[in-house]
Amino acid sequence: MTIERIIRIMAGFFVMLSLALGWQGSPVFVSEWFLAFTAFVGFNLFQSGFTGFCPPEKLLTRLGFKSGGGSCGS
Repeated sequence: MTIERIIRIMAGFFVMLSLALGWQGSPVFVSEWFLAFTAFVGFNLFQSGFTGFCPPEKLLTRLGFKSGGGSCGS
């Protein structure tokens, strides 16, 4: 599995998890403050599209995963 694919899976998972924990209609609702984490993930994706800097990419590279083209994992 490539770094780009792992990052996309991680971002999608964190968005869905934080929405489930922050939306009042959810059966696993904890606090509306979890929506701030959703915004953080979205902002990180937005800035990485422009700057090419992606913190999870640095970590995954050090862990030995292979790069796989694209904006975040190239």
